[in-house]
Amino acid sequence: MSETYGIAELAREFDVTTRTIRFYEDKGLLKPLRKGQRRVYTPRDRVRLRLIMRGKRLGFSLDEIREMIDLYDVDPSEVTQLRHFLDKIHERKAALTGQQRDIAETLAEMARIEAQCAVLLADKEKKRKAN
Repeated sequence: MSETYGIAELAREFDVTTRTIRFYEDKGLLKPLRKGQRRVYTPRDRVRLRLIMRGKRLGFSLDEIREMIDLYDVDPSEVTQLRHFLDKIHERKAALTGQQRDIAETLAEMARIEAQCAVLLADKEKKRKAN
């Protein structure tokens, strides 16, 4: 058998908990071999975990990640998977750009309100000192 990994080893490498890895297993994203009660992860599992972590970092749901990973099994050339991944990236970028615009507008509104409150407070403090 080729190189294998234990759950603790993968958890350390990817800076996640063993519980997280078991959760991904429960969701069908990882399928380790079993030696008694021990989980044995293959290089393929390690790559899948790397893809899961990348997908999470990019903000994809576990269902979206599963979809993309499963395409590797359907098309070993990876063409289908790469096209799908590009489509998902474009969708995610559009959503993030919209959120970025919303955040910028919210920050600008907060700055306006903050400035108004500061002026009102300064006026009220002047009136209070004058009395």
